[in-house]
Amino acid sequence: MLAVFHRSSLGVAGLAATERFDISAAQLATFTMLQLLVYAGMQIPVGLLVDRFGSRTVLLLGIVLITAAQVGFAFAQHYPVALVARAFVGVGDAMTFICVLRLVSTWFPVRRIPLVTQLTGTLGQLGAVGAAVPMTWALAGLGWTRAYLVAASLGVGLAVAALLLLHDSPQARNLRGPRLSLAAVRRSLAASWAHPGTRLGFWIHFTTQFSTTVMSLLWGYPFLVRGEGRSPAVAGLLLTLIVVAIMVAGPVLGWLVGNHPWERSTMVLAIVAAIVAIWTVVLLWPGEAPLGLLVVLALVIGVGGPASLIGLDVGRTSNPPERMASVSGIINQGGFSASLILVVAIGLVLDWRTAGDSTAYTPEAFRWAMSTQYALWAVGIVQIWRWRGRTRAVIDRDELMAATGR
Repeated sequence: MLAVFHRSSLGVAGLAATERFDISAAQLATFTMLQLLVYAGMQIPVGLLVDRFGSRTVLLLGIVLITAAQVGFAFAQHYPVALVARAFVGVGDAMTFICVLRLVSTWFPVRRIPLVTQLTGTLGQLGAVGAAVPMTWALAGLGWTRAYLVAASLGVGLAVAALLLLHDSPQARNLRGPRLSLAAVRRSLAASWAHPGTRLGFWIHFTTQFSTTVMSLLWGYPFLVRGEGRSPAVAGLLLTLIVVAIMVAGPVLGWLVGNHPWERSTMVLAIVAAIVAIWTVVLLWPGEAPLGLLVVLALVIGVGGPASLIGLDVGRTSNPPERMASVSGIINQGGFSASLILVVAIGLVLDWRTAGDSTAYTPEAFRWAMSTQYALWAVGIVQIWRWRGRTRAVIDRDELMAATGR
């Protein structure tokens, strides 16, 4: 919850940030781009750290970093200082979810892991709720510095609670893995990436998540206010609906995946098709889209968040337990890499269509900018189709070998 809150806390402050730091759309996008770049780049190192030092240690370090970074962001007066602060928010954020996945795998039986993973992601989205409407009120009522200081203070209490209460497993407070040489790390990562199930998980994560993430983190609020003519209050409520959809869809998808593991990629393709369809209707609508259609958009793209966790489940079932954290790191790069590309693309297109003037965003400019999603969907769908066939072939081969004793 804390990590998602801090990750999303800039989403409703985008317009305020352009005024505070006197920056363009591309520079505003750089905040989220840098945060996502750091997050994605840290996934594999964090996975290796968790395999070596355990979830509790890495998670505590992440809480400290993300809290200190938000304090720095609260006091930042200049654009470069603010960029550094958001970069460290990305580092702390990166140290969170993989730790949580590892905790789930050590505390719960195998059959319940997909459901508990989705429930964990669902509860975590309450952080995004806090970053939508309450953060909007805090920025309006307290101002930039006080609002972000209040946000940072949440980490202090959580760090104390984690230090006192958190255990890596029911049997041990801290779990330590074996020391890994550089050569052993290379072999482990190569073996993980070589399995087609890891590739399939990566492309599932890549294709399902970026629309949800980019709307929630940065461009959703400006798109709804400037592109669709909605009031700040309505825009905040629509962003909250995305989170509601995530929270409702998560447990449902967790139950479906646990009971129908062979249909995971089919579920993903159906969800992506629905997201593409609703965006197409909104972008082709003459003039401002009706509020009801925007509600449907928020609900449908929200399903993409928990759908991305199906990719992590595919990776988990395709690799041995000792590689789970590093495999999760590889797969978790997918959606955030796509989100990073999209954040930059939208900012560049907006600057192109408005001559770099952030006060001149128009509905037409946003239609051009949001249409950049189609390139990412096309790449992702092709790759999912490609690697799900190879994954099934490997599983069939392994089952045949097990049945014949070879």
